Amino acid sequence: MNSEFSSLNWNYIKAFLATAESGSLSAAAKVLKTSQPTIGRQIAALESDLKIALFERSGRGPELTPGGIELLAHVREMRDAANRFSLAAAGKAETIKGSIAITANEVTAAFILPPIIDRLQKAEPEIEIELISENATTDLKRREADIAVRGYRPTQEELISKKVYTGSAGLYAAHEYLQELGGMKSTVDLQRAKFIAFDRGSVYLSALNALGLDLDMSHFSLYSENHLVQWELVKQGVGIGLMANEVGEIEPRVKRVLPRKLAFPYELWLTSHRELRTNRRIRRVYDFLSDELMAFESR
Repeated sequence: MNSEFSSLNWNYIKAFLATAESGSLSAAAKVLKTSQPTIGRQIAALESDLKIALFERSGRGPELTPGGIELLAHVREMRDAANRFSLAAAGKAETIKGSIAITANEVTAAFILPPIIDRLQKAEPEIEIELISENATTDLKRREADIAVRGYRPTQEELISKKVYTGSAGLYAAHEYLQELGGMKSTVDLQRAKFIAFDRGSVYLSALNALGLDLDMSHFSLYSENHLVQWELVKQGVGIGLMANEVGEIEPRVKRVLPRKLAFPYELWLTSHRELRTNRRIRRVYDFLSDELMAFESR
């Protein structure tokens, strides 16, 4: 074995990779669950071992040097090779006992998956489920999760995916709020309303106006990235918000706004890493979720 290769400290390499990809020492420390000074010392030690500067220190944070950029590509290859090694080893397990991480957006995780997860655990009590609820996309290639329920079809060749559900979302408001507005008979009436948005971007506004509304940013005075928080605000009569019809239609405190004119179709795709086909535990959970979600659509 090459002595120089064997002397490399993998913790130093992970610190370098995390800093390069996250953009700061503090963010890298959060990723690796350590302290910022430790990350700084590890990168300095790696630079000393390699006899090369990896980062330029500036007021905007660490910036990769040309040498650091070149080495980053090799380090990513090392990480991917390690992940493939882990996947290959996991695929040889004879038992399905163990843990599975499933990621889904907040609405799917809170309202659609719970009864499915309950049935899964009754069917496979030896499988431990971690349900990750977030709207940001989780990176399956880095094993941040084993299976993802996503609202779009992934484009990465390394991932396998299957469309398991087609649904529709609508605008909802509390009965009291609609009474305050004097009712909703046409899209013109929405000029008097307040809307709850995810952020201050124009994507949501453009989607609404594409359906015939004539709104501007003055109609958006409240923002929350958390969809469950938005839904609670809607139920409390603060404004109008978007929700999957499967959820909105069973909530007695709200009413759908102009259902014949305002509809937002969406899809759910079940996604996993291609190499996980050989892992019996993940294959079992993937197939179970697929069957349940496709049956949910038929209901």
